[in-house]
Amino acid sequence: MSPIAWSIFFAIYLLLLIIDLGVFSRGSTVLSVAQAIKRTIIWVIIALGFGVVVYLIYESPIDPTSTSGHDAVIQYLTGYVLEWSLSVDNIFVIAIIFTYMQIPLQFQYRVLFWGIVGAIVLRGAMIAAGAVLIHAFDWTFYVFGAILIFSAAKLLKSDDDEFDPSKSVLMKLASKVYPITDQLDGNNFFTRVNGASAATPLFVTLLFVDLADVVFAVDSIPAIFAVTQDSFLVFTSNAFAILGLRSLYFAVAGLMTLFKFLKLSLVFVLGFIGVKMMLHHHVQIPNLLSLGVIVTFLGIGMAASVWSTKRAATQQPIRKGE
Repeated sequence: MSPIAWSIFFAIYLLLLIIDLGVFSRGSTVLSVAQAIKRTIIWVIIALGFGVVVYLIYESPIDPTSTSGHDAVIQYLTGYVLEWSLSVDNIFVIAIIFTYMQIPLQFQYRVLFWGIVGAIVLRGAMIAAGAVLIHAFDWTFYVFGAILIFSAAKLLKSDDDEFDPSKSVLMKLASKVYPITDQLDGNNFFTRVNGASAATPLFVTLLFVDLADVVFAVDSIPAIFAVTQDSFLVFTSNAFAILGLRSLYFAVAGLMTLFKFLKLSLVFVLGFIGVKMMLHHHVQIPNLLSLGVIVTFLGIGMAASVWSTKRAATQQPIRKGE
């Protein structure tokens, strides 16, 4: 993809970050579930709108490619839905990090914003490395596919409560590199203690959030390479999925009980993409079919969660009367 296309993307994305930071994130912010859902819908609409830009870029005679605008949009949307769905499990880990670090709600929004900025940079590096491997060694499809299948099995057996940030070496390493205080100083990442500069728990939490994103990117980036090996589509779909992660965090965190079967859906999504990668050289699964499978799995998980919650609510009075 030409520098023109990349320039268009970065210009749009930077503008969105400025608007988000200057309008949505002015000061400390606590989002209600209703506000979080509304903002999540806005970010989804913006991401879908960028699909129009993708179509125009790939159909433009200025930047001709072998991929048609229609195929590029399908690949972009499939990658976006995949990354967006896999981010849901990341949200549960982030919730545990905030709980462990005892970060008040009004400061969590700022941590998530700068966590997204860091995640974009880190994922960009990982995508660049992944693209090189994919194009240089076809056998990496089998490696990435195996990673996804293993991750699906691990996710099926894991429990969110097993994650304990206190056991991470990140805190010890960070304290050796830079002084750390255990006291918050508003929404500041750094403060002064006895005249010397020190990092606050808010900054350590930011490191934890970015580390968690890198861990999940090990799963999600190989997954999207099963959809497309176009670095532009891989990166843009990742970027827009991450952009709405903060609002999605507050929405899912507030409605966590409604989505108790969503993790099972993610297991099937990872497993499906892993198998698709393993069969890449033998069976070609259309991207439109992949998109349909992913959306179907997520829909089933959410519908089952809502149905289970409603059923439990209707049975509760009966149990009390017995």
